[in-house]
Amino acid sequence: MSFFGVLPSLSMRFLKISKNVWSFALLSIEVFPGTSRPALARSCLGLERTGPGQLEAGASCSARTISGSCIPNTMATLKEKLITQIASERTIPNSKVTVVGVGQVGMACAVSILGKRLCDELALVDVLEDKLKGEMMDLQHGSLFLQTHKIVADKDYAVTANSKIVVVTAGVRQQEGESRLNLVQRNVNVFKFIIPQIIKYSPDCTILVVSNPVDILTYVTWKLSGLPKHRVIGSGCNLDSARFRYLMSEKLGIHPSSCHGWILGEHGDSSVAVWSGVNVAGVSLQELNPAMGTDRDSEKWKEVHKQVVESAYEVIKLKGYTNWAIGLSVADLLETMMKNLCRVHPVSTMVKGMYGIENEVFLSLPCVLSASGLTSVINQKLKDDEVAQLRSSADTLWSIQKDLKDL
Repeated sequence: MSFFGVLPSLSMRFLKISKNVWSFALLSIEVFPGTSRPALARSCLGLERTGPGQLEAGASCSARTISGSCIPNTMATLKEKLITQIASERTIPNSKVTVVGVGQVGMACAVSILGKRLCDELALVDVLEDKLKGEMMDLQHGSLFLQTHKIVADKDYAVTANSKIVVVTAGVRQQEGESRLNLVQRNVNVFKFIIPQIIKYSPDCTILVVSNPVDILTYVTWKLSGLPKHRVIGSGCNLDSARFRYLMSEKLGIHPSSCHGWILGEHGDSSVAVWSGVNVAGVSLQELNPAMGTDRDSEKWKEVHKQVVESAYEVIKLKGYTNWAIGLSVADLLETMMKNLCRVHPVSTMVKGMYGIENEVFLSLPCVLSASGLTSVINQKLKDDEVAQLRSSADTLWSIQKDLKDL
């Protein structure tokens, strides 16, 4: 009986691997016991041609492709010997995040996002190629300690494709003696390149703007991107409010998570402390101290807000820049959106038509964030003086925005 005569139930397929090496696949159909479901079993043998018309049975193949074709031992790579591939790899990430700008703030955002395990792919973009590559490699070398297995970087925005959230930290710094309007205009010119590239490769993303002045640049991003307003968000007063709660906790001796208070309006000098809403366990502190937040207050609570406004300047004076607190704040915002937590954050959004504000400006209000972006705004009851401060904050921003060019 021939070699093939003992295999009457098998079908065979010959594959030529090289000049003198052939393989064939043996296919058999079996039925699982107790069922009518067929199971396809596949085995492979290597055959070597030793002469014209002569074949010898060789060793079994050590590697298989998805289709079941065999790769002889002599040709298989170490990876092919180690792994039997069952299905093709997924090429589109589920939760990709891009950080634009790898300066101090950008990298603090990146590390904080990785630390919270918020993405399955992190992309970094910057115009400084050497620094960009160095930061990427530094993070990649720590991959063993992270849950994000893919960290990529390039100056080409193609690397950002299919991002769910894009964090923009890039921008130019204010020069000595430079007006705020001129600073913003220079950043507009930078954003005119960045934003269209983001939209080109991730048209369905949500953009989180961190670059300062954040409220105006969020407006600029909204104008340049063409995205609906719920998908353009500024980091706004999320950090200001965190600083406020920390300073309250220091004064009261209670953990910040139990001290509730909001900083709204502009992220900056004209921000508004909502004293009427400050509470611990639902107890209004202003009801206990009606003068709270005013010049009449003997306990000088107004100084707490002043410290919030000045804290960034103080940190910059001491170490040259701020980065860790804003990085943690950004990761906090991303966690809410990536996990669809629907938490409330004081972030910058379009406020035209709210609290009597008539111009298209972005200011921080208590907003609900979700996987869709910014889904709603909480109608917080404010006192007359707080509303007046909010409108003044809006006027401050509009006085700069109205003179911007090329939007």
